[in-house]
Amino acid sequence: MLTMIAAAAENNALGKDNDLVWHLPDDFKRFKRLTSGHHIIMGRKTFESFPKLLPDRTHVIITRKKDYNPDGCIVVNSLEEAVKVSKLDDQPFIIGGGEIYKMGMEIADRIELTRVHGEFDADTYFPEIDENKWKVVKDQFHEKDEKHKFAFTYLTYERS
Repeated sequence: MLTMIAAAAENNALGKDNDLVWHLPDDFKRFKRLTSGHHIIMGRKTFESFPKLLPDRTHVIITRKKDYNPDGCIVVNSLEEAVKVSKLDDQPFIIGGGEIYKMGMEIADRIELTRVHGEFDADTYFPEIDENKWKVVKDQFHEKDEKHKFAFTYLTYERS
């Protein structure tokens, strides 16, 4: 089961200048809970936006750069290769960025999307979800509160 996991605004904004445009602590906790113990597949820029390796996860980085070899990571040149090196994991996750999500839309089985209720200026976007190919199987609304400046909804999509 290959899953894409993302937080995207109502206009599909993901981030700007290689960073998120919101801070949602409960979404970070959910991301950690879902991805811990699994392979996380990402593009190089997404990886470079992390302050350090995310604990208890196998980092698989897709890049065209030759001689790119950060410590503790698996480096590949395509999404197909990333999926292949993750085949022993029954639940690898595609975690970004925008181009990797676009490619993943064709092969993923599930999308774990945190829909942030608002529209944001961004330079990276999540691809449109084709409602003819995907159906929501679970949703959970989260009000804005003192820790969360924006309301959001956890949406689980499965390929229909």
